[in-house]
Amino acid sequence: MRLNEPRMVVASIGVFIWLAGLYYTIDGLLYDIKHEFRYGMWALGIGIVIFVVALNPLAQRRSGKRDGPT
Repeated sequence: MRLNEPRMVVASIGVFIWLAGLYYTIDGLLYDIKHEFRYGMWALGIGIVIFVVALNPLAQRRSGKRDGPT
């Protein structure tokens, strides 16, 4: 389980970036603020990419860093 902890921390940071991006995207849509909407969409995409890359099981399988049976 020890090898997965840094990946989980990075994935949670990605989730928080995604949530902030979602907030700014909705806020920009409601109040018609174009730059806030644009940066919110960028943050939303970056957060999703960070989350998926951090928890990608195929990358873990190829690198050989899988945890053994518990």
